[in-house]
Amino acid sequence: MTSLANDTSRSVDTIWFTRCAGGGRGGVPTASGIAYNLGYLTEEFKADGIKLLTLQEDAGPELQHNHYDHQLETLIREGGNLFAIPAKSQGARTRLIGLTWIDEGQAILVRPDSTIRSATDLKGKRLALPAFRPADITENRRGRSIARYMSLHGYKGVLASVGLTLDDVKLVEVNGDVAPEHVRGGFEQSYQPLLDGEVDAIYVKGAPAADAARRYGLVTGIDLDKLERRFRVNNGTPRPVTVHEDFLENHFDLLVRFLYQTLRAAEWAKTNLKSVLGILQSETGSTAEGVAAAYKDGFHLSLAPDLSTERLELFRQQKDFLLTYGVLDRDFDFDAWVDQRPLEEAQRRLRKVLAA
Repeated sequence: MTSLANDTSRSVDTIWFTRCAGGGRGGVPTASGIAYNLGYLTEEFKADGIKLLTLQEDAGPELQHNHYDHQLETLIREGGNLFAIPAKSQGARTRLIGLTWIDEGQAILVRPDSTIRSATDLKGKRLALPAFRPADITENRRGRSIARYMSLHGYKGVLASVGLTLDDVKLVEVNGDVAPEHVRGGFEQSYQPLLDGEVDAIYVKGAPAADAARRYGLVTGIDLDKLERRFRVNNGTPRPVTVHEDFLENHFDLLVRFLYQTLRAAEWAKTNLKSVLGILQSETGSTAEGVAAAYKDGFHLSLAPDLSTERLELFRQQKDFLLTYGVLDRDFDFDAWVDQRPLEEAQRRLRKVLAA
C-alpha cells in the first residue's frame, strides 16, 4: 500500500501491537496476528523506517504489562476483553476501534460416564469455578483471573439458554498448583477436580483445551458454539481492538494503514483455510487436532473486525456482566468509548483496492 505518512507519522519509530498470547502460548485467531505472520504489517511500515513489534515476542517485562493496562501510546491491542474493559474502567485512555467475533471451541467438559448432555442437565450439578490468582487480588487486577470469569460467564450463558440461572447450580471453587495459564488454555485448575469427582462439569475454551480434553479422556457434554450468540458472549466473543487516544489523535493515518492490512489479511484468509490453520498451530502451540476441534464452521470467513450494531450490543452485554460481578472498579460511558472513523476509512481503502 502506498505510504501516506505525514510529519506526525514520521515522528513514530515503533508501532507496537499485541494479540492475546500468540507465539505458541495459547493464542487465538486474529486478523492482526495473521497479517503479522504473512508479513503484511512489517512491509506496510518498512519504507517509513517504522518498526512493527509485538509485546509477546519483542518486549521485555518493562513493556509487557501494557497488554493488561494499555498505557503504551503507540500500542494497538487485539485481545480478550477481560483486560481491555477493566483497563478502561481503571482510567486507561483508550478507544474501541473494532470488534471481532470468532467462535473458538467453548465447551462444558464432563467425564465419559456423565449424563450431562444438554443445558437442562446442569440443574443441581457442581460446576468448577477457578480460584482467583492471589496477585490479582493484591494488585486489584481481577480481570487477569481469566479462567474464573470465563467459566462463570460460560455457565451463566448455558443456563440462560434454557431459562436457568446460576442459582440452579452449585459453584465449587477449585485451586491448586498448576502449570502457567497458557499451557492448556488457562483452565488447569479445573481438570483434576473433574477427574477426581469433586465437580460434575467444567468450562473450557480453545485449541489447547481441546488437546487437554483428549489427554485426560474427557468429553464435551455441551457445545456452547451451537447456542445463540447472546449466550456465547465471553472474554473473546466479541474480542475488542483498542488503541491509545494519543495514537488515534496524532497518528490517525498510521492506524488506518494498520487496520487496512488486518482487513486485507482477513480477505486472504477466506480462500486459504489450510494456511490459516497452520498459522493457528504456530500461534496457539496446539496440535492440528486441537485447532480443528476448536475452530470450525467457516470461522475463517469472518475474521475481519467491524463495529456493527449487533457486535456493539453483545460487547455492551459483556461490559455489564463484568460490572455486575465486580470485575470493574466503576462504570464508564460505553458509547463514548467507540470511534468508528479509522475502521471506516480502512474499509473504504480496501473496497477501493478490491474494486481495482
